[in-house]
Amino acid sequence: MTPPTRLAVVVSHPIQYYVPWFAALARRSDLELRVFYLWTGMAGTAQDPGFGQAIRWDLPLLQGYDHTFVANRSRRPGSDHFGGLHCPDLPKQLRAWRAEAVLLFGYAWRAHLQLLLDPRLASMPVLLRGDSHDLVPRTGRRAALARLLRRLLFRRLAGALAVGEANRRHLLACGLPPERIVLAPHAVDNDRFLAAAAGARAEAAAWRGRLGIDPTAPVVLFTGKFIAKKRPLDLLEAFLALGHPSAALVMVGTGPLEPQLRERLARAPGARVHFTGFVNQSAMPAAYALGNVIVLPSEGPGETWGLCINEAMNLGLPAIVSSHVGCGPDLVLSGRTGWVVPAGDPQALAETLAEALADPLRLQRYGEAARQRVALYGYDATTAGLLQALALIRRSA
Repeated sequence: MTPPTRLAVVVSHPIQYYVPWFAALARRSDLELRVFYLWTGMAGTAQDPGFGQAIRWDLPLLQGYDHTFVANRSRRPGSDHFGGLHCPDLPKQLRAWRAEAVLLFGYAWRAHLQLLLDPRLASMPVLLRGDSHDLVPRTGRRAALARLLRRLLFRRLAGALAVGEANRRHLLACGLPPERIVLAPHAVDNDRFLAAAAGARAEAAAWRGRLGIDPTAPVVLFTGKFIAKKRPLDLLEAFLALGHPSAALVMVGTGPLEPQLRERLARAPGARVHFTGFVNQSAMPAAYALGNVIVLPSEGPGETWGLCINEAMNLGLPAIVSSHVGCGPDLVLSGRTGWVVPAGDPQALAETLAEALADPLRLQRYGEAARQRVALYGYDATTAGLLQALALIRRSA
């Protein structure tokens, strides 16, 4: 019997989207897993700058899998800047645990570079998992230098797990040969959302009543942080320009742009726009069930995937995303599961909203197709990609 592979996962901090996958991997007999966290992050109650308030996730982040927190020596710990993850003991801990392979989430932090460049780990195969893409072209000397440095750094990798098509193309552009890139799609806990769907719809119906939304009115949904990259003001402008006789816009979340959103709304009396405030993880299925279509109009390179689209599609919502959203090429299939609009163009977004809301039956068909599409982007598929990459490592050893 082949002994289990000792797999070390190195990730910045506990993230609600990854934890259920780690727990699923920990249940496998062919893997021995330990997650090495480089920062406590949102493991407890903490200030989240994107939401603009202290929050605590109401789903467990540290249960069901082996993990450890590596001492972070940064003067300002965090994942928002290069020096925020500085863990000089990480290589030593990986060797002490006798890791046979490392799954490294990201590469653009000090601790990650220390791991990749440490000569004592030169024989330890490293698989990269990131979600960068080139949907927003970058030009100039700085961009060219960054591409060159990535090509040099990525020579150290044994392989990479591409989260989707845009990320796969990015990895190819970074010099990784195609045979060392394996698809391991970005996923959320599909099972949790599907199991919650029936109850979520009943909760959403009551929620609509509290908001004063007619049960038959179409609802355009935004979920997430009210921050610049997500362009919530674009969506508000597009919705106000729409002039639909009954549709409502529900914005789930909060953040630094909320005062600007409310100020703009104050100049549009009678607009059917509702703010729910921050909604925690356990209530998100009901939040998605409020909507008939979800919109993510982000602009710039920062929206590397948009996992809210995965979550919403599990509740049968088609999506409208901008051309800069990383999941677009995989999940948002024009004419089937939703629409892709040019980033930073509220007029185009308004026109697409009008098209989407013009035919309720088509919206339902797109929603069902979206549910079927996101079923292919679950943790089982992500695990299959990881196991394929580990098999490639073993064959090349």
